[in-house]
Amino acid sequence: MLDISYYEKTDEIIAQYTCEEKSLIPIIQGIQEEYRYLPPELLTYVAEKLGISEAKAYSVASFYENFSFEAKGKYVIKVCDGTACHVRKSIPILEGLYKELGLGKKKHTTDDQLFTVETVSCLGACGLAPAVMVNDEVHPKMTPEKMSELIKKLREEEE
Repeated sequence: MLDISYYEKTDEIIAQYTCEEKSLIPIIQGIQEEYRYLPPELLTYVAEKLGISEAKAYSVASFYENFSFEAKGKYVIKVCDGTACHVRKSIPILEGLYKELGLGKKKHTTDDQLFTVETVSCLGACGLAPAVMVNDEVHPKMTPEKMSELIKKLREEEE
């Protein structure tokens, strides 16, 4: 169960738009931007506020890969495994992250909610392969060693 502050913030986001179906996507984008994921309770709440069915809201939110129903870490690390990155050894970077952060194919977010690791098919940075994106910043020509240093730096920023 979510704290009342989540609903209050959602009301603020909803107030920026008209209360109609066409506002669903920008509203849920705003919620995800605020919380780094889309809490299912808030999706239900938004559906009620907009007068649409919960099923309709879920079908829209689940259609787009950008929306996540699971909480993500402060730092979302996207490891590209597209062709250019794969042939330039992106998998050892991913495996190094899994080992260092105690994650794997079934567990994507660290217990402290600091890091989430995902694989993506393409970051659109093929000339910089292998590329990794941390939140909105692309890190080119990554290696397992450089990735480990970046994790260390991000952890130090949190202290």
